[in-house]
Amino acid sequence: MKNIRNFCIIAHIDHGKSTLADRLLQQTNTISDRDMMDQVLDDMDLEREKGITIKSHAIQINYKHADNKDYVLNLIDTPGHVDFSYEVSRALAACEGALLLVDATQGIQAQTISNLYLAIENDLEIIPVINKIDMDGAMIEEVEDQIVDLIGCKREDILHASGRTGLGVDKVLDAIVNRIPAPEGNEEAPLQALIFDSVFNSFRGIIVYYRILNGTIRKNDIVKFVSTDQQYGADEIGILKLKMTERKEVKAGDVGYIITGIKNAKEVKVGDTITLAANPTPEQIKGFEEVKPMVFAGIYPVNTDEFEELRDCMDKLQLNDASLTYELETSQALGFGFRCGFLGMLHMEIIQERLEREFDQTVITTVPNVSFIAHTTKGETVQVNNPTEFPDPVKTESIEEPFIKAQIITKPDYIGNIMTLCLGKRGLLINQSYLTPTRVELIFEMPLTEIVFDFYDKLKSQTRGYASFDYHPIGYRDSDIVKMDILLNGDKVDALSALIHRSRAQDFGRKLCEKLKELLPRQQFQIAIQAAVGAKVIARETISAMRKDVTAKCYGGDISRKRKLLEKQKEGKKRMRQIGNVEVPQEAFLAVLKLDD
Repeated sequence: MKNIRNFCIIAHIDHGKSTLADRLLQQTNTISDRDMMDQVLDDMDLEREKGITIKSHAIQINYKHADNKDYVLNLIDTPGHVDFSYEVSRALAACEGALLLVDATQGIQAQTISNLYLAIENDLEIIPVINKIDMDGAMIEEVEDQIVDLIGCKREDILHASGRTGLGVDKVLDAIVNRIPAPEGNEEAPLQALIFDSVFNSFRGIIVYYRILNGTIRKNDIVKFVSTDQQYGADEIGILKLKMTERKEVKAGDVGYIITGIKNAKEVKVGDTITLAANPTPEQIKGFEEVKPMVFAGIYPVNTDEFEELRDCMDKLQLNDASLTYELETSQALGFGFRCGFLGMLHMEIIQERLEREFDQTVITTVPNVSFIAHTTKGETVQVNNPTEFPDPVKTESIEEPFIKAQIITKPDYIGNIMTLCLGKRGLLINQSYLTPTRVELIFEMPLTEIVFDFYDKLKSQTRGYASFDYHPIGYRDSDIVKMDILLNGDKVDALSALIHRSRAQDFGRKLCEKLKELLPRQQFQIAIQAAVGAKVIARETISAMRKDVTAKCYGGDISRKRKLLEKQKEGKKRMRQIGNVEVPQEAFLAVLKLDD
């Protein structure tokens, strides 16, 4: 066991984690040149297209050190985007050390700091690495100063590397062996293994990834999952190379997989403990905290009879992405569907794409929102996750909305733009400090509702991509939140309702009505689009009717003949309006997300 090292790579998005992982695999001949490609661990099409890591990936590396000993390095490559920080927290729980990667051209960014704090909380050994030193704009000394200020390490402890060219990768491998402690554990003790990930395979059932803290697992053992108290036979166990490699036994300190033929997604919980049925462990491993969804949206099948199929797909997707939460929901406009909780807007977009690509599901997604807490006049507390659950305003004492602490790191040139953006989103400036003469950190407290839609995109465009952003929740505060309904010909469309701050309601309502006027197809009758708060209409647009020229057959003659035909047409339109219903296309639901474009 003293020759095992478990480590992960943490960094801000786009600082070269996956590229450095590629070089580590190449240098140790874990992957043959024939199998080698860029982002080799990112096996999802989406990850390659967008150039980001969505899932953390585990792989075992065999490395012969200078002291002629063979070492086993278990690497877990983690995502860098703020929406996937839950993946990072799970990877850290399975490791003893972390490579903290900083881009030599960009320096320390917000997500670098938050991932570093996660690693320090888990008591990991941190190895700072400056990546991309071969780039023209590399500011090596400046970035070294930033790292020394942040971690308090010695300057000579910082490694220099280039993931693209492979420069300095041998020093990184040496540091992993020399600095990261070997796992502690007892191979003879009762089995204690932490589940940190799982995937669904349509032929083998659910494949569970774990890290063994104590004990040994052997093929055909009867294992027990502690939180569900279910027992299974270990049909196949092994370690994770580029492909799964079968083994007779996996011992303490190692990372591996187990196939037990489980088909039901509910039976596997990430963060659970695996033990042996014959000799169970007395205590469960303290896993990682439950995931806290930030953004809620409804996902509905386009055809209501495909609901059961969608439920099946959601189960399988949740296995692969433990940060997705969902529950059943019904809507008057859309039928049966799910109320889903996501970690952010990018996470929501990825889930929607994966449903379409991996499971061939075409879905309608409703307006995303966050959860509020309503206090009624009777003294009850109600959690409001979507607009239909909003209590009657007459019976509501007060509403609380979630607030976050946002940390933005940028160049001083863009402070004005960021201030305008954040104050416009009801933000409060808490602190402003210069990390170095060319980097400033701004800390705001702001409502989560305001950053749900397009805050990240706007921040990037206002600062030409030079700002990095990270946030964490700080609790609920009293706020003046109202429910805004959209009415089409007097009928509410519940899927377009939104919970919004009173000061923003009128502006938002007007924009939404204008957008719907563009998107709804014209009918034979007039359509009134209204935005209303309670009984008060705050915005209105009208889609005029398509007209058929009924007077075309009148050539000359008395005006009363034309009037008679027009009156008849008017009556028909009136009757049609009473029985006609307005179809809302999918684009209209998506339009709400892109209102400020």
